[in-house]
Formats: sequence, structure tokens, C-alpha cells
Amino acid sequence: MIRASLGNRAKESLIVDIINHTDLDTIDDKASVIDAFFIFAQSEQQREVQELVTDENLNEDAAKRYIMSSLKRKFANENGTELNAVLPKMSPLNPQCLTKKQSFF
Repeated sequence: MIRASLGNRAKESLIVDIINHTDLDTIDDKASVIDAFFIFAQSEQQREVQELVTDENLNEDAAKRYIMSSLKRKFANENGTELNAVLPKMSPLNPQCLTKKQSFF
């Protein structure tokens, strides 16, 4: 049923995770299910952002701003200074700079 809807398909792993990690008997009504899902999704998003920042050695504040603004716009922009502020400081002439930018973007 989850895969039947294109809108839900993107949320499939979150739905499965909340089912596996939550005692569903403690949730009383439909509104509480939606609230629990929203809280769970936010905590997963924060955990994944922190994991990305740590794994890629990114500037934490800039990375959070970039990711949140990209989510609001519903697209990520690789042009401008926003993405460059996220990445670790390195010379644009360094061949690893472009590789790092592409791997993050």
C-alpha cells in the first residue's frame, strides 16, 4: 500500500522505521500518529545531517543552513557561495576540491 502512492514511496523507509521503533499501541488516534511520524522524521533528519557533517568533515552551521534552505526550496543549488561555505577549506585549484564538491552535491 505504501508503494502504491508516489508521494508515500519516498517516505517508505521512514514509515517502516517508525513502525519498527515505536510502540503503536500507545498512539491513540490518527492525529497522534501524524504527530509521532512528524517528530520521528525530524529526529531522523537531524541524525542524518549530523552523520553527514561528521563523515564528510563539513562546516556544521553552514551545512545545516544549506540543507534546510535546500529542503525549503525543494532543490539544491551548487552555484554560489552557500555550498562552498559547507565544504572544508581548500584551494579551488586543488583537484580534490571539485571531487569533494561533487561527492557532497
